[in-house]
Amino acid sequence: MTRYKAIISYDGTNFSGFQIQTKQNVRSIQGELEKVLKKLNSGNPVGVQGSGRTDARVHAIAQVIHFDLPQKRDEEKLRFALDTQGPDDIAVLEVEEVSDDFHVRYNKHEKTYEYLLDTSKARDPFKRNYAGHFRYDLNLSRMQEAAKYLIGEHDFTGFTASGTSVENKVRTITQADIEQIDENTIKFTFSGNGFLYKQIRNMVGTLLKIGNNRMPVEQVEKIIASKDRNLAGPTAAPEGLYLKEVRYVDEEVNGY
Repeated sequence: MTRYKAIISYDGTNFSGFQIQTKQNVRSIQGELEKVLKKLNSGNPVGVQGSGRTDARVHAIAQVIHFDLPQKRDEEKLRFALDTQGPDDIAVLEVEEVSDDFHVRYNKHEKTYEYLLDTSKARDPFKRNYAGHFRYDLNLSRMQEAAKYLIGEHDFTGFTASGTSVENKVRTITQADIEQIDENTIKFTFSGNGFLYKQIRNMVGTLLKIGNNRMPVEQVEKIIASKDRNLAGPTAAPEGLYLKEVRYVDEEVNGY
């Protein structure tokens, strides 16, 4: 068997998420990729592993996957076949052969996510699938100050959605930036060694309440200390979230 790593990009609007679902007639990124790989592998199934499991309507600028094929392939020809035979809302940016022990989830890595927020008074119909929307006043400096409490190694139980099966909820965040991109767009950027189920969207929802003066700046610190999800804000809409980059620690060239 030969293992291949690929970097893919996708518009998550019409997907149930990355992972294959048990429900019939539900599209997933993993499912679409495995359909194409099965055709390229003479009808034999090929499993795809992803570096993370994005939720329904969440996008990716550079998601990383790996899969095994029984024989060596020309990397560019394989990339081209995957890119052109798959659906239009998934692009295959790179394919490279890697060692048999490489694993997109278990090799040490860091992820960066971005969240785009449309702050126009009336929702922009052309952004409805690609940005969250918040029409009320926001104090950018309050949100930036509150975001500083997220940086470092913490137990993020208070920012985790119920139903997660992960026991260890300690993660390290190395970046938590918020910037005004244009008059009606704010961008949140988070980097870390891993994120829990809906953690980023819950952090964004909390920062929005702080920016709207409905929570104190110190609320983030209280949520982390108490591990109480009830103290945090609502979950921000999924369409504003993008997996921007996955960087593997032992690689000279990281991400795309």
